[in-house]
Amino acid sequence: MSFKDLPSKRIHGSGTQYLVFYPNGYGASIVNHRFSYGGDDGLWELAVTKGTKEDWEICYDTPITSDVLGFLSDEEVDETLFKIKEL
Repeated sequence: MSFKDLPSKRIHGSGTQYLVFYPNGYGASIVNHRFSYGGDDGLWELAVTKGTKEDWEICYDTPITSDVLGFLSDEEVDETLFKIKEL
């Protein structure tokens, strides 16, 4: 399953955000908009999150990254989501 199979919402006018949450307490916010890293090139910015759909925040201390990841292709987003799910 690709992240693009998830529900999305519009942000920052014409931007798009996908949110995914896993049973391990981690998840991701995947965005593409005019302010995101790679947004102007049709690429994605991903932030690892901690919490639930109702209450989450960006997590800056995982083995995956200590910041957001930018300029990701669809395939790179899916690969990163697999790593998050395995934390």
